[in-house]
Amino acid sequence: MSVKIPAQVINCQNFIDGQFQNGKGEKVEVTSPYNGKKIGEFMSATKSEVDAAVESAYKAQALWADVPMKERTKVMFNFRNILMRDLEEISHLKSSESGKCFEEGKAGLLKGIEVLEFAIALQNMDLGGRVEVSRGVSCEYRREPIGVVANITPFNFPAMVPMWTIPIALTLGNAYIWKPSEKTPLTSLKIAAALKEAGLPDGLFQVLQGGRETVEAIIDHKHVKAVGFVGSTKIAKMVYDRGTALGKRVLALGGAKNHIVLLPDANPDLAGIGISDSFTGCAGQRCMAASVLLAVGEVDAHIKKIIERASSLTLGKDMGAIITKAQVEFLRSAIDRAEKAGAKILLDGRKAKAPAGMEEGNWIGPTILDNIQPGSEAAQVELFGPVISIIRCQDITHAMKIENSVDYGNACSVFTQSGALAEKVIKMASTGMVGVNVGVPVPREPFSFGGINASKFGHGDITGHHSLDFWSNIKKVTIKWEKQNDNNWMS
Repeated sequence: MSVKIPAQVINCQNFIDGQFQNGKGEKVEVTSPYNGKKIGEFMSATKSEVDAAVESAYKAQALWADVPMKERTKVMFNFRNILMRDLEEISHLKSSESGKCFEEGKAGLLKGIEVLEFAIALQNMDLGGRVEVSRGVSCEYRREPIGVVANITPFNFPAMVPMWTIPIALTLGNAYIWKPSEKTPLTSLKIAAALKEAGLPDGLFQVLQGGRETVEAIIDHKHVKAVGFVGSTKIAKMVYDRGTALGKRVLALGGAKNHIVLLPDANPDLAGIGISDSFTGCAGQRCMAASVLLAVGEVDAHIKKIIERASSLTLGKDMGAIITKAQVEFLRSAIDRAEKAGAKILLDGRKAKAPAGMEEGNWIGPTILDNIQPGSEAAQVELFGPVISIIRCQDITHAMKIENSVDYGNACSVFTQSGALAEKVIKMASTGMVGVNVGVPVPREPFSFGGINASKFGHGDITGHHSLDFWSNIKKVTIKWEKQNDNNWMS
């Protein structure tokens, strides 16, 4: 299905205290990566507007914290139904502003809804538990909200990444401040409207449009107790340092340079499709995209299938656009530099033609670089596009030494039919997520999402069971009602 690009320019307002309203700061235009045309605009939220939003959230959260979790989840049930009802409309909108194909946009939103379903299930899973630890003495824990939390999200997943945190944070009793990417603010309007329609009390969910100044005002506000972030490693580190210096809880997910280990015994059908789709899906603009192929031994037959699969993709239909023209130029320059350094180009995306009628959009085709040297730009730097670099390796040990040498630690996959070899890669990978015959090893709920090393600053993960302790506090309660006849150390 072709993406429906908005015919009219959309006014991307802030959402403060249950009402949409224009900002008072700098005007920012939003263009579609598909055709380069203006599809939206907004006025950035100023510091005074951030203050007003957070103060509103602070007051609303005090009341929300007293609402039992089972009643909070009723709102989340309604929220889910509304998102499912409007699934296609939101998917078109988010695809038009992020450059994704329609099916990719839809899949991203459905993944976000999966996290929402996990949050709805918390009422039955996270019960605390009470244990009699000694005669007449019991211990239990109670999960309590932090207060006001904030999340700063990237352009590449305008619905999925915020949906990683919105339902969990709200279900746990927090108020939520959201700063979407200035490149993709349109989707935030739909999510805010859906939560209001679902019955979420005003003030608990605030959307503030803007750039760096808006982000800093949010982080700095005294009532914001926790900050989540997803984006580049450079900015993730800045957000982490700023927030933690103020004594706040921060979980900032950064970039990636993901490796796939390809072994000769790999299933040809799984490997060809899985590896190609990993580096071309979402036009390579995702932190789980394969970036380096560690080719162990004689695997040219597998590489041929990867080339065939990637070559068959049609821009605009099977693969989307790049977010900005500047990023297209960066990718072209990176390919040029790799070629000058001795890379053999097996598939050249620089020669790809834009879809008819979208020549002003931001396009580049799948690119496969062979004979890349470890330590080079193509082997070390996150390019964030549909480019995969092949490094020829002697054996698994050689391959994993290369994988371990990169600063990032988001994901690693291996394609093989040997359980023993797969287990070796799993143990040796310096990443938070590992896949076996899976090109994009994103865990499904309730298993949590998150990397290690320079791919994450902070502790825990951003979704699943391991996210709960980030978005809440644990109160431990010990109770004794009467004196016992026999004594022990607890008495």
